Amino acid sequence: MPVLRKPTRRQLLTALTATLSVLVLVVTAGLIRWAGDRSGGAAEARQPENASTAAVSTAGSCNGVPTSAPRELRAMWITSVNNIDWPSRKGLPEAQVKAEYLGWLDLAQKLNHNAVFVHVRPSGDAFWPSEYAPWSDWLTGKRDGVGPGWDPMAWMIAETHARNLEFHAWFNPYRGSQPAAAKGAGADVNQLAPNHPLRAHPEWRVTYPSTNGRFFFNPGIPEARQFVEDSMLEAVRKYDIDGVHFDDFFYPYPEAGEDFPDDAAFATHNRGIADKGDWRRDNVNLLVKEMSERIKQIKPWVKFGISPFGIWRNAGTDPAGSNSRGLQAYDEIYADTRTWVREKWLDYIVPQLYWNIGFDKADYAVMLPWWTTTVAGTGVQLWIGQADYRAGEPGAWTEPDQLSKQMALNRAHPEVTGSVHFSAKQVKSDKLGSVTRYARDFYSTPALPAVMSQLPSTPPAAPSVVSAARDPKTGAVTVTGRAGSGAAATAFALYRVDGDKAVLVATDRATDATDQLWVDTSAPAAPTATYCVTALDRSWNEGDPSAPITTS
Repeated sequence: MPVLRKPTRRQLLTALTATLSVLVLVVTAGLIRWAGDRSGGAAEARQPENASTAAVSTAGSCNGVPTSAPRELRAMWITSVNNIDWPSRKGLPEAQVKAEYLGWLDLAQKLNHNAVFVHVRPSGDAFWPSEYAPWSDWLTGKRDGVGPGWDPMAWMIAETHARNLEFHAWFNPYRGSQPAAAKGAGADVNQLAPNHPLRAHPEWRVTYPSTNGRFFFNPGIPEARQFVEDSMLEAVRKYDIDGVHFDDFFYPYPEAGEDFPDDAAFATHNRGIADKGDWRRDNVNLLVKEMSERIKQIKPWVKFGISPFGIWRNAGTDPAGSNSRGLQAYDEIYADTRTWVREKWLDYIVPQLYWNIGFDKADYAVMLPWWTTTVAGTGVQLWIGQADYRAGEPGAWTEPDQLSKQMALNRAHPEVTGSVHFSAKQVKSDKLGSVTRYARDFYSTPALPAVMSQLPSTPPAAPSVVSAARDPKTGAVTVTGRAGSGAAATAFALYRVDGDKAVLVATDRATDATDQLWVDTSAPAAPTATYCVTALDRSWNEGDPSAPITTS
C-alpha cells in the first residue's frame, strides 16, 4: 500500500527508527519516502455534534415510523505482499489459508464493516488461475508457475458475499516483482516464474532502482499498458467481484539521484508530448481512463477506485493544491489524482491521509477539507484511508483517540462516505485500544454502503414476511419471509422499530432458498418487537419495506 507516512508501513518489512522533530524515514510496502514530523500534542479536534452518526437513508416507513440506515463504506485492506496480513506465511496448506481468511471476515463482521479490500495482484502475479500472470508465491511459496490446486479468488468471493460484505479486488498494475531483500525476485529475470510475462517480453521490462531494485512493466509502452489492463480485467470477467481497486503504485517513488529509465519509450511513444513528466502523467491517465471505460463495458455495476498518496500538489507549487509541504503525487509519481476525480473516471477515491491532526507538513484537519472540495459535485465518493498502523507511534499517535478524532472530522463533512483502514493486522492488534474506541463511537451498528448514482439501479420489490420468533435461550429474533417478485434482490436489510424510527439491525445476503431468514441478535428483552425487511440490488439501492411483523 501507499503512504507518506512515518515509520511503520515498512516496519512490516524492515525495522526503522523514528526520531521526533527530524526527518523520518517513511515506508509503505517497500517504498521509502521522507517527511518531517514534530513533537508535541496534536491540535485538539472537537467532536462535532452528532459526529457518531453517519449519513442515513430512509426506504419508507415501518409500522408508521421511518426506516433509518447508516450509509457509509467501512472496510480494511488485507494485504498479501510480504505476507503482511494474509496468508501469514508462504506455502501454507489450503485449510490454513482458508481458516486465516475466514478469521479476517470474522473481524470485519465484528466491527460492522461491509467490505474488504484484498490484495490479489501484488506484483505482476495472481491469486487466481490466470492466463496473463503466474501464481503468487506469497500464496504458493514458490515461483514455478504451479498453482495450489484450488481457486482462492472464487472461494474468497463466495465466503465474503455469504457474509454480505463487498469484495474489492486490489491490484498493483505495473509492479513486476518485489525486491530481493523482501524475498522477491528483485531484478533477476531467472528468479521470475517461467510463465512470467516479463520473461516473454523483455522490452516491457524496466529495472528501478538500478541497485537492489525490482522489475516494472513500462507504463510508457502501449502494448505493456494494454497487457496490464487485460490481466486485471480477466478477474472482472471471470469473478463476481464488487470493485477494482488500485493503490498509489504507478510510477515508482523516486530514489535520490536516479530517474526512471524510460528514455527509449519516451522517444518512441511520446504521442507528441514534449515534456517527459507530462507524458508520464498522461500514461497513467490513459490507464485510469481506459480501465474505467472497460470495466463498465464488462460489468456496469463493478466499482472502480484508487487509494492515492494524500497530497496531489502543495499550494506553494500550485494555487489549487493543499496547504501542505510534502511529496507531491502529481510531480513525483506522476499521479494526477485531481484530474481522475474531475473527469469522473473513478467511482470512489480513498486518499491516504496517514498524518495526525496538527502535523505541520500535512495536517489531517487541513487535508480532509481539500479532498472534500475536490470531490464536491463530481459524484465520485470520498472514502478516507485511515492509518490504524500508526497507533502507538511517538507524538500525537500515542493518543488512543487520534483515529477517533479523525473519524469525527470525517463525519462533519457529508462528502465523506466511508473509511478504509490500513491494514488488517493493525486493526486486529488494536494498539492503545484505538480500534475498540472508534468501533464503539462510529461502528456500533450495521451500515449499508452509500449508493452511487452512476451505477445501475433496480430496487427490488418489498419482501413478504410470515413470522418473527424469539429464541428463548439467546433472545435473538428470527424473521422469516420471501423475496418479492420482479428485480432480483442481492441483499436484505432488517429493521426494528425503536421509538420514532425503525433502525437497521442486520443485513444479509440473498440466497437461493425459497425462505429467507433474517436474524436480530441485538433484540431487546421487551415482550414484543416489530420488524420490517427491505431488499437491495447489487448497487445497494433499496426497495420499499415489507409489511411490519411483530414477535408473538
